[in-house]
Amino acid sequence: MRSLAHPLLTPTVAIGSPIQAYLERVYDRHRDLVSGEVATYIPELGKADPEWFGIGLATTDGRVYEVGDSRQTFTIQSISKPITYGIALEDHGHEAVLAKVGVEPTGDAFNSISLHPETGCPLNPMINAGAITTTSLVAGTSAEDRLERLLGVFSLYAGRKLAIDESVYRSEKETGHRNRAIGHMLRNFDVLTEHPDPALDLYFRQCSILVDCRDLAMIAATLANGGVNPVTGERAVPAALVASILSVMATCGMYDFAGEWMYAVGLPAKSGVAGGVLAVLPGQLGIGVFSPRLDARGNSVRGVAVCTDVSRDFNLHSLRVARSARSVVRAEWDVAALRSRRLRPDSERLVLDANGKRARIFALQGDLSFPAVEVVIRRIVDASAELDAVVLDLRRVARTEDGTLAVLAELVGNLVDAETPLVLVGVEAHARFVRQLQERLVAERGTSALLTLPDLDAALEWCEERILGGHGREESAVPLREHAIAAELCGDGLKALRSVLIPANFAAGATIVREGDRAEEIFLLMHGRVSVTVDIPGGHRKRLATVTPGMIFGEITVVDRSQRTADVRADTAVECLVLPAAALERLGETNPPVAMAVMRNLLRNCHRTVNRLSREVAALEG
Repeated sequence: MRSLAHPLLTPTVAIGSPIQAYLERVYDRHRDLVSGEVATYIPELGKADPEWFGIGLATTDGRVYEVGDSRQTFTIQSISKPITYGIALEDHGHEAVLAKVGVEPTGDAFNSISLHPETGCPLNPMINAGAITTTSLVAGTSAEDRLERLLGVFSLYAGRKLAIDESVYRSEKETGHRNRAIGHMLRNFDVLTEHPDPALDLYFRQCSILVDCRDLAMIAATLANGGVNPVTGERAVPAALVASILSVMATCGMYDFAGEWMYAVGLPAKSGVAGGVLAVLPGQLGIGVFSPRLDARGNSVRGVAVCTDVSRDFNLHSLRVARSARSVVRAEWDVAALRSRRLRPDSERLVLDANGKRARIFALQGDLSFPAVEVVIRRIVDASAELDAVVLDLRRVARTEDGTLAVLAELVGNLVDAETPLVLVGVEAHARFVRQLQERLVAERGTSALLTLPDLDAALEWCEERILGGHGREESAVPLREHAIAAELCGDGLKALRSVLIPANFAAGATIVREGDRAEEIFLLMHGRVSVTVDIPGGHRKRLATVTPGMIFGEITVVDRSQRTADVRADTAVECLVLPAAALERLGETNPPVAMAVMRNLLRNCHRTVNRLSREVAALEG
């Protein structure tokens, strides 16, 4: 272990993200998956390299993870349909749009001609007939206005200005005979009230918008975030419309694969024949995958495989999503702000003031689902270059999920490699999960490398000792001239104080002060360590403070000779000097300057106690 006693510590090495590492493993797992064919019915799409493969994952607070060809551009194709559906809803309202396009799944292919037998309206906006209809509803006074509106909204979703691939647009337009037939059929039923060519032209342009895998993840995260782009903070779609968009994605987004997809993957999703797949975990994250090889249903083979793995590995099915991922970190402190109840001399306090930020405590709450664990891991990884110890307080965690074991084990392993240990607190309710985590660490790293401590106070003290480089060290005896009680005293003054002090030794485990006893003396700790404790409900004891050599205990209740309010027990063999209250009073009569110096030192000690408690309350409340 590094020596941490000096205020100028050796910089810690930043660790890699387990989330990034997981996505890289998924990428490697499926990069050799070569089944399926690149779409060729639109000639320009057939030019795609079948080996292109990218994965993106974006959270609702703006973190993006990318693997592979995540910046390779391709055309959005049918993934555009839910976005345009949202535009139509915003421009005309639900009632008007539902009068022209239904929301019933068809179980048919994307280019099927599925119309209501009585009205002739498309059954949903995810098939081509429905998408052409919703595109015709984009507001604008001219073709240029409607295109500008369309591109503007798509760009808000992606968080950057998007453009059209003109070569794909021309290829779509030249070969889109089936879509033209659908357009004229819609005009025949008065679903389109004008000549179909303008709507078809805008639809071809819409499908030809250039995006990359990161864009898909960000579009999905924008939907997951209630319509607000999590990076730019700009609203792409009114929040009230997001549920409608996600609903049709869930039931119709994967066409004749929608039912099986929802059963196995459980995320609202949309695919496109250029090889993109977009999936949304509402309130949490968005996934984007790009790989041009398609299965018989027109979905990316690798895209389906990746989304299936991510959903299964992290238990992301939207019908059982855990609660409050972004609020999983209830509080975050460092040792500079929140200290243990072990009282320390000035020399150690100065070191902890200078270096306390290098040990950080995360108090967690709610469910430790994958989205929640991602937030925690990200914070630790981002701060890892500045940390020498990490504590996770699990006391308020309601549930842990086995799907997070892999990334947590990797986090612990990465921290160990960086010589930054992880400590868990409050593990009693999660014993099985912690045991599995330890077993996984043993299997993968050859050591559990995981420390569990009974409470937050013990963890804080452990962190302090690590910073001070003092694990297992024995407190040195303090001479009276260096004791807190003797500040300002020397020579005859120190001799006068020594004359009224009574030596007292206590064995380890002995009770020095008992709660309820009458306070008659002040104790000066010269060697060893004692703890001040009180009984709490449930038969447990709580530590209020641990006192080390050079410090005072028992002074507060002596002022008015009241009853002791706590027990004081010897943690080790202890040497004390006892100052009887009566002797202090006599000293005030025989040597007032010495008595006043002692009283000032006692007051200083009380002030330090009050200040410590105030800091602790401020940190815990904050």
